[in-house]
Amino acid sequence: MKIPNGQDFFKRKTQFNTGSDSTYHSGGSSGRSGGGRIKRTVIIVIAAVVLVFLGMGAFYQIQEQEQAVLITFGKPKAVTETGLHFKLPVIQQVKKVNTTIQGFPIGYDPATNEPLDSESVMITNDYNFIDVDFFVEYRISDPVQYLYASKQPEDILKNIAQGSIRTVIGSYKVDDVLTTGKSEIQAKIKEMILTKMEEQDVGIQLVNITIQDSEPPTVEVMQAFKAVETAKQGKETSLNNANKYRNEKLPEAEATADQIIKNAEAKKQTRINEAEAQVSRFDSMYAEYEKNPVVTKQRMFYEAMEEVLPGMKIIIDNGDGVQKVLPLDSFTGDSSAETQTGTQTPKTADPQKPAAEKAAPAGTEANSSSSGEGSPSEDAVPEQETEAGN
Repeated sequence: MKIPNGQDFFKRKTQFNTGSDSTYHSGGSSGRSGGGRIKRTVIIVIAAVVLVFLGMGAFYQIQEQEQAVLITFGKPKAVTETGLHFKLPVIQQVKKVNTTIQGFPIGYDPATNEPLDSESVMITNDYNFIDVDFFVEYRISDPVQYLYASKQPEDILKNIAQGSIRTVIGSYKVDDVLTTGKSEIQAKIKEMILTKMEEQDVGIQLVNITIQDSEPPTVEVMQAFKAVETAKQGKETSLNNANKYRNEKLPEAEATADQIIKNAEAKKQTRINEAEAQVSRFDSMYAEYEKNPVVTKQRMFYEAMEEVLPGMKIIIDNGDGVQKVLPLDSFTGDSSAETQTGTQTPKTADPQKPAAEKAAPAGTEANSSSSGEGSPSEDAVPEQETEAGN
């Protein structure tokens, strides 16, 4: 083995150092060129990702049951047309709202269907407590007002609905709320809510409000209400029976009253006719009296005696204790019967006399008196009246 000397060793060392430097410099330049390519690739990829992201954010879709609000530098604008729309990325923002009909309950929990006393219990016009449940349906009519006019527009609608419900329920009686007045109550509540929501202008429109259930708040009150309803039905039955009885008896009473009135009118007319006949007779008699007073007096006296004496019993007492009774009664009663028959004959015959005969001229009776048939004179009339009085 040959051992190199010092010169050869130095040469070899020099050559080695020179080769190493050239090799090192060529490797460094190639490394710098590879790192630049990687950086460019990364930048390109990042730019592509950013462009894709920006391109994807530049378009948005609006469905049929949606509306959007396009915000440009804080200024909102409603977008109501459905379909694909363009917006400036980063500069413009889009918020979508659901315009379908939505709803919420008042008075009960929809998850458990348990009543909420703070919302459902209210007082009526006749100071009765009642438990009423409602369901409110609404939709978003103005998305800009819905998003920016109020922080919680649904709560505003609920508060307005509760206030309107209590106002209207408080003006009705409990029977109307439980039975026949529900439709009218719902209509008034809806009208009141619509008016107040227009004043608030929060972008929500009421669609409908309905009464889900109405009943007394407790079991005891429910039983009391049932008892009241039973009593009312009994009242209606009693009223119907009373009206039936009245309709049956009223025509009979009216007919009886008409008959009584007709009888009274007939009696009235009869009395009037009799009075008029008596007045006419008196007038005719007075006319004859004026013509011949003496004869008329005598005739009137005799006619009065004909009516009075047949039914009279005359007792004559001469002072010695012996009394005579005229006319004398028969022991068998026949004479009294005959006497009664005889006394009744002039009575029955007297009304049949013509008025002209009763009102005969004074001259005729005067002639009969002067003919000497036993007619008393004018001076004898008082004596006869005295005897009749005794």
